[in-house]
Amino acid sequence: MRKNYFALFVLILITSFSFAQNGNLQGVITDDNGITVPGATVIIEQLKKGAVSDFDGKFTLVDIPEGNYNILIKYLGYADYKEAVTVTAGQTVSVDIHLASENTELDAVEITSYSIGGQARALNTQKNKTNITNIVSTDQIGKFPDANIGDAVKRIPGITMKVDQGEARNIIVRGLAPQLNSVTLNGSRIPSAEGDNREVQMDLIPSDMIQTIEVNKAVTPDMDADALGGSVNLITRTSPQGFRLSATAGSGVNSITGKRILNGQFLLGDRSDNGKFGWMVSASINDNDFGSDNFEAEWTDEFEYNNGDEDNLEEVDVNPYTNVFEIRQYLVQRIRRSFSANLDYKFNDNNSVYFKSIYNWRDDRENRFVLEHEILDGEDIEAGDFSVDSNGNLTMFPVEAKRETKAGIDNNRNKNTRLEDQRMFNFSLGGNHLANTLQIDWMASYAKASEERLNERYLVHESAYTINYNNDSQFPLYTPVNAADAAYNNFEFDELTEENQYTEETDMNVFVNFKLPVNLFNSEDGFLKFGVRGRFKNKNRDNDFTEYSPEDAAFDLLGTLPTKNYTDPDFLAGSQYQTGTFATPEFIGSLNLTDATQFEGEDLVDEYQSGNFDVNENVYAGYIMTSQQLTSKLSILAGVRIESTNLDSEGYRLTFIEEDEDAGIDEDIIVEAVSETNSYLNILPGLHLKHDLNDNTVFRFAWTNTLARPNYADLIPRAEIINEDNEIVLGNPDLDPTTSMNFDVMAEHYFKSVGILSGGVFYKKINDFIYTYQTETTDDTYGDDTTGFEVYQPLNGDDASVLGFEFAFQRKLDFLPGFAKDFNIYLNYTHLTSDANGIRNEDGDERDDLGLPNTAPNMFNASLGYANNKLSVRLSSNFSDSYIDEIGGNAFEDRYYDKQFFLDFNATYAFGNGLSAYTSLNNITNQPLRFYQGVSSRTMQREYYGQRFTIGIKYDLFKK
Repeated sequence: MRKNYFALFVLILITSFSFAQNGNLQGVITDDNGITVPGATVIIEQLKKGAVSDFDGKFTLVDIPEGNYNILIKYLGYADYKEAVTVTAGQTVSVDIHLASENTELDAVEITSYSIGGQARALNTQKNKTNITNIVSTDQIGKFPDANIGDAVKRIPGITMKVDQGEARNIIVRGLAPQLNSVTLNGSRIPSAEGDNREVQMDLIPSDMIQTIEVNKAVTPDMDADALGGSVNLITRTSPQGFRLSATAGSGVNSITGKRILNGQFLLGDRSDNGKFGWMVSASINDNDFGSDNFEAEWTDEFEYNNGDEDNLEEVDVNPYTNVFEIRQYLVQRIRRSFSANLDYKFNDNNSVYFKSIYNWRDDRENRFVLEHEILDGEDIEAGDFSVDSNGNLTMFPVEAKRETKAGIDNNRNKNTRLEDQRMFNFSLGGNHLANTLQIDWMASYAKASEERLNERYLVHESAYTINYNNDSQFPLYTPVNAADAAYNNFEFDELTEENQYTEETDMNVFVNFKLPVNLFNSEDGFLKFGVRGRFKNKNRDNDFTEYSPEDAAFDLLGTLPTKNYTDPDFLAGSQYQTGTFATPEFIGSLNLTDATQFEGEDLVDEYQSGNFDVNENVYAGYIMTSQQLTSKLSILAGVRIESTNLDSEGYRLTFIEEDEDAGIDEDIIVEAVSETNSYLNILPGLHLKHDLNDNTVFRFAWTNTLARPNYADLIPRAEIINEDNEIVLGNPDLDPTTSMNFDVMAEHYFKSVGILSGGVFYKKINDFIYTYQTETTDDTYGDDTTGFEVYQPLNGDDASVLGFEFAFQRKLDFLPGFAKDFNIYLNYTHLTSDANGIRNEDGDERDDLGLPNTAPNMFNASLGYANNKLSVRLSSNFSDSYIDEIGGNAFEDRYYDKQFFLDFNATYAFGNGLSAYTSLNNITNQPLRFYQGVSSRTMQREYYGQRFTIGIKYDLFKK
């Protein structure tokens, strides 16, 4: 074994230093506007040697014998370009290559764009990748009406998104849950501001701050392995090769509130006269004043009442009915800001450094008004309090009703709303170096994400009355039997609370890669690449919760407080849902809760303490891989990655002491600090094959091994009691990471007119997947009155499998006559099936009726566009099928995320000289967010957002 290592070391030395008599060639490829061109194939015709330009348009060819050569540039959709170069021994020659738009006639196909478009950039890059990848460029993003990067990503084959307030937030790749996928920024993992998981909030990042989206569905050994479903790499804009100024200004309106939308963006960049120093700064802002109309329901098939013996309640057989029903109205303002500054400096032909930065800051202000009804406990229901019809439908019963206002304090930041302040920044410093034939690249980055919610206030009043239930499972509704009983001014004070929440995650990354030419099969295109990476992460959460009791009777009745009727006759869920009257946010925000003469505060540790934690996770990784050209058409990339994970977690465990007067024991809560350590090693081999049938047709195969680490909060031995929802959340320090062996086969055909037809099959064999086990407490172990609480705890399942196929087609219909040749089509479809073993119900029995949670079986994108030199118009649709979102204690309790179909329209008109106008209309179909319980007809939630209309102008100035 030592002899093998020594032989490898000698090979590296010989490869690196024995070619002093040879030289190197580096270059940058740009278009008419000085914008770099990625994905171009660069070939030295006299040698069997080539390279592909990276996302910055740069390419490097090493170990070239001294002499004169012709280099050939091949770019899909453009005529081949040749340029003569002279290579000098012991030196690196630098060339600048300009692909001119006037030379774009290819095989009688006329390319009418004035510069290389986004689709050409993306498809050329995708075509020349070794692994299975989808690429979307910034120009393609601009063809869709997507304000944040999450809405843009959902257009990619095999991807769907979970939404929050109508905006795409968490990414699902090939049907796998968000926590099983990774999101990186320029190759470094983006930290998450979510309190209890690793999911990255994609709606935090504006789409116009990103240059390219790269979705790696089969990762290579030089990539982080925690990408079980896939890895989404967001690449920020880089410095231009010449002067560039871009600005956008727009406005719009939300149909649900009738309030305005404001957005603006600018970009400014240039390069020094000697070409060594480049810079670019950009900023973006989007101010959106909107909301949502919502109703929610919980379902049960059990009913019991007090027939005179409250210790032995009488059960009644009834059909499933809604035992909890809520009408919710949200008023939301989101202000999304983003700033970026990127610099690069070229010391000489062999050494350059760069600095990239981005700062995202989003304010989410929200007021929420909730009218909640919940059936009374069985011991409080008597024989004459309810009615059941001849079909077994419960039609009337008594409920406890609550009217709740969510608000915040009155200052310049909160403005009487709940303010969720989310921030994420990333600073990266890196370099590229060439030492003889040894290529070195390195990067060090520091990133942080945080979410702060200060002075979040809730005022609740309650009442009790009897309701009629409509037994409509799609649109359930409670209506009071006697309207006077449900009058808002009869609601009595229940609780007044204030909470503060802060979650923070920091992420430090350091990596270095080395690349050498190593040719094992008589080819000049082979290389050996190896490197190391360290990732050092900390995540912590610090929350508190205080309940306040007024010292006087002013709060006793809702009717005596400042109130407002928020009923909207145009409530999008239906005019039958009347929100009613609530305490105003302005009143709640004005309260001085720290005044002891007005309020008595009680710190409720059981509401928050067990949810606080501090976790350190260090990952040390190394890899080695080689790429070899087996034949002129067949290449192989093989290697192995090793990742060592070390985790230290600190949290809290709460023990509830019940009162025992005889023993002299008072009721108490004991808070105990707990800590755990965990470590594991993963060895992850990979193999990629690529066969070029011809210049435009590619076949790919990949065998990869990936993993997904457990959520931080899940690993802490904690017990979090959520009294408001009758829920208990437990940790599990014994969780194992989820691992997967993946197989992919893909075929791609690229059209010369810039388009693609592709299809493929993928299979994943998953071990130790994590699901949330649900059961129910049978006693008060977790505190007084916690009997019957739902208990949620993460557990490892046994194994699961995912089998699927995907199809994509996009091209311009330039084979049609007349104006029809300017139409273009964008289609993709993904179908998958899954199977999971080891999921247990509330009785501990294994369930055989479930696939893998969060696995959408069908996903589909389609758009029809028209574009000429002036006008671009596009109608776009996005469909994702229903899937199980949360596993219940049994099949009846399972929660499903319903299917969604979005239809959007946008248009752009170019006036010339860089000036254009745009307009868009989003969510034409008014698609709601919907969950259902057990069966599709049983609605758990319907939330509507209405349409969003925007209009604006854009200016682009290029100067080489």
